[in-house]
Amino acid sequence: MKLVSRSEWGAARPTGSYVPVSSTKGVKIHYEGSAVPGALASDHGRCAGHVRDIQASHMANRGEGWIDIAYSFVVCPHGYVHEGRGLHRKNGANGNGPLNAGHYAVCAMVGTSGITSPTDDMLGGLVDAIEYCRSEGGAGSEVRGHRDGYATDCPGDDLYGWIQQGAPRPSGSGAAPAPVPPSGPSAAPPFPGRILRLAEPMMHGSDVGTVQARLIERTWNVGPDGADGWYGEHTRTTVTAFQRDSTDNGWLLADDGEVGPLTWAALWDRPVTR
Repeated sequence: MKLVSRSEWGAARPTGSYVPVSSTKGVKIHYEGSAVPGALASDHGRCAGHVRDIQASHMANRGEGWIDIAYSFVVCPHGYVHEGRGLHRKNGANGNGPLNAGHYAVCAMVGTSGITSPTDDMLGGLVDAIEYCRSEGGAGSEVRGHRDGYATDCPGDDLYGWIQQGAPRPSGSGAAPAPVPPSGPSAAPPFPGRILRLAEPMMHGSDVGTVQARLIERTWNVGPDGADGWYGEHTRTTVTAFQRDSTDNGWLLADDGEVGPLTWAALWDRPVTR
């Protein structure tokens, strides 16, 4: 199982307290039901950012009143299982209180445009998530779709057909995509807890200075002001170049010019190539 923890994908803190659940009847499978960027299929480095986008969208939805991403887990096209609310916490995705308490909610990065069908690796990741919910989260044997017991098209016909077949693991699934930063011990200092990016007003702090100093140590030029702690255009351009160089050397990162947990770790853990 390729589990991506909340800290690894850069989750925001919940705005309230979770409701604990000791066990569930099983797992319900979801899809996003909206456009899913097709670029995710060939660029795993973008998947963590997409999970952050889902979380931000959910937490901004005042009608639902979600305190966090609604799903228990989110599975990307490459088979990585991103921790949402996680185990032993009631999710917010199944439709109402009893439904949310009755099953864990596992979402596949599939939608109505862009990525519209699950990959074999994604199906393998869904099976990993189901097995994890059973072995560690007290989930029962049921595997159902969101539409079971609730009026919705979710999880779409392709995923629902797979569920009706017994949610099998595809033969040959589970092969890892291009290398990504390891999930083991890191040489990096603790991630500062915020995504560093070019913003208005400009971000400033010791965490920005730490990134700039590390880039300079690795022979990257962050501009004439050096490690001044301001995340300006020079810093963004250099971070983007570092991310692209990382991907070119087998350390897959999104070239978004932002320093999230994966880019932060790569600044210390990725072998020097220039």
